[in-house]
Amino acid sequence: MDKLKLFANTYKMEIWFLYLIRCKDGSLYTGISTDVKRRFEEHRGGSRGSKYLRGKAPLELVLKRKIGDKGLALKVEDRVRKLTKIKKELLVEGKIGIREIKRVI
Repeated sequence: MDKLKLFANTYKMEIWFLYLIRCKDGSLYTGISTDVKRRFEEHRGGSRGSKYLRGKAPLELVLKRKIGDKGLALKVEDRVRKLTKIKKELLVEGKIGIREIKRVI
């Protein structure tokens, strides 16, 4: 691989997404990924998924939102994790938006 291709691959801008998964007990798991479909399947499969989600099937992907770069996605994920369950449910229902969360950051 020539140096230009290596540079382009190293610094390509990946779009990160925030996602929420509902567990059978009603709890909401928050995560980020560049490929939510793949990550959700990893969670469902168990081996590469979150330890928190093991044994909590069935799992349902209830929210997927485009965030932007990884740094912002990490900040939004942290903020969402700290929300109360009621506010997370409002986020899932679309009654509050990611923009309000991003604005605080």
